[in-house]
Amino acid sequence: MRLGTYLFISMLLVGALNNQPAQSQEVKAGDLVISQPWSRAAPRGAETASSYLTVENKGATADRLVGASSDVAEKIEIEQISKVGGATQVKPVDGGLAIAPGEKMVLAPGGNRLGLQKLKSQLKKGAKVSMTLTFEKAGQVAVSFDVLSPAAKGPVAPKASADDGKMKK
Repeated sequence: MRLGTYLFISMLLVGALNNQPAQSQEVKAGDLVISQPWSRAAPRGAETASSYLTVENKGATADRLVGASSDVAEKIEIEQISKVGGATQVKPVDGGLAIAPGEKMVLAPGGNRLGLQKLKSQLKKGAKVSMTLTFEKAGQVAVSFDVLSPAAKGPVAPKASADDGKMKK
């Protein structure tokens, strides 16, 4: 093989290895945009798991996340996590979570989450979990959640390039 061909193939391989992992796609449901859906991995035998996402309301009227379902769990509850006297407290959120017009609702570790109860199967890192979210106005929408590590704090944001935020001449 000629040196030029060898170098070209090497550069292609290095470029492929340096690419960022694919990010979750946005899902639209009426005026709502659902982004960054992810779940924490749960080992075989685990009873529960946590899932998170962001919902942006681009419409003029409020909506509300009122429920969710999936084949991987008997039940999914919308839950609020809080610290009380150093202990973690988990409470179901009655009536769902409101999403005001022009606002974002973020479900994230340490705040609100989708609590998957009585898991029917293991959630393995690298897999995808399909869930159906139910909104008061937008209705039902199927969303695919990326399963990250059990200790994950969220999807990795793409790295900013050196010229982000700078004006181009």
